[in-house]
Amino acid sequence: MNDLNKKAFTGLLGLVIGMAVLIFLPAWSLDYRQAWIFLAVFSGSVAAITIYLMKEDPQLLERRVNAGPGAEREKSQKIIQFIAQIAFIAVLVVPAIDHRHGWSTMPTYVSAVGDLLVALGLLVVFLVFKENTYSSAIIEVGSEQKIITTGPYALVRHPMYIGAIVMLLGIPLALGSWWGLFTIIPIALVIVWRLLEEEKFLAKNLAGYAEYQSKVRCHLLPFIW
Repeated sequence: MNDLNKKAFTGLLGLVIGMAVLIFLPAWSLDYRQAWIFLAVFSGSVAAITIYLMKEDPQLLERRVNAGPGAEREKSQKIIQFIAQIAFIAVLVVPAIDHRHGWSTMPTYVSAVGDLLVALGLLVVFLVFKENTYSSAIIEVGSEQKIITTGPYALVRHPMYIGAIVMLLGIPLALGSWWGLFTIIPIALVIVWRLLEEEKFLAKNLAGYAEYQSKVRCHLLPFIW
C-alpha cells in the first residue's frame, strides 16, 4: 500500500472514530442500534468509494484527502469550511442527545429510510467522482482542468452538493431523531454559501465557466434553482 492509500484509509478511520465519539459520548450509551447501523452504512459506502478511487483515479483521491479549513487557499472558504465543520458536528450530536433523553419516537422503517438516504447521497457523490476527476475537496483550479458538461453536470452545476444534502438529510432519520432534522437548515445554508463563493472563483479562474453558467442555469436543484 502506497503512502496516498495509507493516508486515505487513515483519514477514513479517523473520520469514523470521530463520528462515533460525537454520537456515543452525547448519547452516553453504546446501546444505540440506529447509530451502529448508520456508522456501518456510512463507513462501508465511503470505504467502497475510496477503494474505487485507489484503483481507478488515484489523482482524484489525492485531491480528496486534503480537506478542511487548513487546506483551503481562499480566505472565504476557510471560514465557510470552519462553520461547516461545526454544523456537521451538530448533525451528529443533536440526534445523540435526542436519543439519550428520548425526545423522539421514530418507527424503525423511518430510520431505515434514513440509512437509504445516506447511501443514496454517497452514491450520487460517487457518480460525480466518476464523471469529474477534478472534484477536489477544496476550491481550486488544476493546471489541466476542463469544464465537465456531461452526466449530472448537464442538469445542475453542482451535483455533488445534491448528494451531500441528501446524505445529511438521512443522518438524523438514520439516528432516530426528528429534532435532528432542524440541524439540516444551517448546514444546507453553509453549502449554498460555499457553492456561490465557488462559482465566483470558477468564473474568474476557469476558462469557459461563465459560458457554462449561461447554458446550465440551475445551481443545485434541477428546474428550480
